[in-house]
Amino acid sequence: YYMMITIHALLMIFFMTMPIIIGVFSNWLIPLMISTQDLIYPRLNNLSMWMLFPSLMMLMLSMFIKNKIFTGWTLYPPLSIQNNNSINMIILSLHLNGMSSILSSMNFTISMMNMNSNKMFMNNLSLYCWSIIITSMLLILSIPVLASGITMIILDHNFNSMFFNPMGNGNPVIFQHLFWFFGHPEVYILILPGFGLMSQIMNQETGKLEIFS
Repeated sequence: YYMMITIHALLMIFFMTMPIIIGVFSNWLIPLMISTQDLIYPRLNNLSMWMLFPSLMMLMLSMFIKNKIFTGWTLYPPLSIQNNNSINMIILSLHLNGMSSILSSMNFTISMMNMNSNKMFMNNLSLYCWSIIITSMLLILSIPVLASGITMIILDHNFNSMFFNPMGNGNPVIFQHLFWFFGHPEVYILILPGFGLMSQIMNQETGKLEIFS
């Protein structure tokens, strides 16, 4: 039961919601809204997409390892530093997924700042473009903090370090602080592109030139 809850949460957040609402819609709409044929680094964009597949494969394979994951999506120690081999697969999966998110975020942000073909200023960008800029900034700032926390977990688990083990003067609460430095911006990362899409839909359906006019 706990394994299914953990895998379902990670799958929905990192492999369904974020790739679809940020990746798919941004790749489709941003070039249209800034009047360009493609994003500034198309191959970097392809790389960020292809990194999702090995990441998803490792997440799925973690369900078939003898010692199942039972930590929940937050991966809190001490549960995540027990003798549990599936945590290694999940942490490597999250590292790949995070690298994919950072690369695509850089691509979106640089494209909107440098590829305005009609020389529009930043304040003339649509609300959806602004929502993706802010979302990308939050991703670039918060994902390395999550990566540092889960790297410490894998070091505790495999290399006998004591970051989160009280027996070695570690503190499990440190991971909670690191995780929620990522977790709170993650809430906005998930909802801001939705707000941007709804703003564009409302603008189109009401026939206004500006959404707040």
